[in-house]
Amino acid sequence: MNADKKVAFYTLGCKLNFSETSTIARNFVNEGFERVDFDEKAQIYVINTCSVTDNADKRFKSIVKNALKQNEDAFIIGVGCYAQLKPEELANVNGVDLVLGATEKFNVTSYINDLTKNDIGKVHSCEIEEADSYVGAYSIGDRTRAFLKVQDGCDYKCTYCTIPLARGISRSDTLENVLKNAKEISEKGIKEIVLTGVNIGDYGKGEFGNKKHEHTFLELVKELDKVEGIKRLRISSIEPNLLKDETIDFVAKSKTFVPHFHIPLQSGNDELLKKMKRRYLTQTYTNRTQKIKEVMPNACIGVDVIVGFPGETDELFLETYNYLNEMDISYLHVFTYSERPNTEAVGMDGIVPKNVRAKRSKMLRGLSVKKRRAFYESQLGNTLTALFECENKEGYIHGFTQNYVKVKTPWNPELVNTLHTITLTKIDEDGLVRFDFDD
Repeated sequence: MNADKKVAFYTLGCKLNFSETSTIARNFVNEGFERVDFDEKAQIYVINTCSVTDNADKRFKSIVKNALKQNEDAFIIGVGCYAQLKPEELANVNGVDLVLGATEKFNVTSYINDLTKNDIGKVHSCEIEEADSYVGAYSIGDRTRAFLKVQDGCDYKCTYCTIPLARGISRSDTLENVLKNAKEISEKGIKEIVLTGVNIGDYGKGEFGNKKHEHTFLELVKELDKVEGIKRLRISSIEPNLLKDETIDFVAKSKTFVPHFHIPLQSGNDELLKKMKRRYLTQTYTNRTQKIKEVMPNACIGVDVIVGFPGETDELFLETYNYLNEMDISYLHVFTYSERPNTEAVGMDGIVPKNVRAKRSKMLRGLSVKKRRAFYESQLGNTLTALFECENKEGYIHGFTQNYVKVKTPWNPELVNTLHTITLTKIDEDGLVRFDFDD
């Protein structure tokens, strides 16, 4: 392949997608390509898709259009979850040349010997039952923090979710390979690693999805805590039924794991949790959050919640709202339920009108603002360590404390990817904690 070939990437969706995009990009670089930004002219544009919401599906077409504006002759490739679920739909989008499924995306460079534009995109997509091998991934160079993939796929059968159809059965990286990747990240000077996967608390299922547990999630956490050079380790989203007290206790005394947990709830009503086929009830969730706050009073707890699930009456929604309002949590990620093909929920009674879903979403987003503000106020006066990001946003550089308080200070490029101990003293008009080094 010619050394002057340029490739650009666009990632939709989760931290796991970012880790995989970064790994795919390194494969291109190893083949002699130069990686450029997506708003630059390139010969190839790779779009890593998401299928969690309708909005992510719809954005694909506009992203393809933007790529073609940069280069009308560009070779456009769609990969990721939506590419696995609806490959023909992506292939028929004007300008798309190649669509790769769940396993094929990691061998993308072997599919592009001919960069001639196609009238209709070619599809290479396995049956999802065949997605039983594991490909490790991590992001580096894209952000200050690195996303390290430790697990893929999911064996849960939540009635609203297409991810098992897009990513296959639960399977894990070997402990040895995770530690090798963590060391590689450390050697690049990255200060923070975020563990990511589809269902990371399920870590330990063998490389080919067998049920023999080689290691547990707790063992993984303990071994990562020993990796030299990493200043911070952060656990991304983890199911409440898989977040054990032993893990919480270990994080509380760990030298690198930070006091920040993101725990999906989805509903504060047990009846709806059963309809969703979640593997816990609200009491388990309450127990987990109380345990975290007991051993880490300053911990940040983020929550995923779905509004408008079939059967969610006004009374049941208010039950969720009141449950969250009373909980000692720090912020919400609010998802408006959208009908997904081939899911059990599509055929359920009690459809919630879209305008009602929007109203409930707005209420919970307002609650999230209130919760985050209260959490930030509770941290004023505390001395914490902030890791600064790499962007200049309207004259400020932003960073996050170990417990995920977002801070800002006037832009100084020397602060990028550095850790600084600061005392939180004031919240600015935009809701962030502002400080000046000369205060």
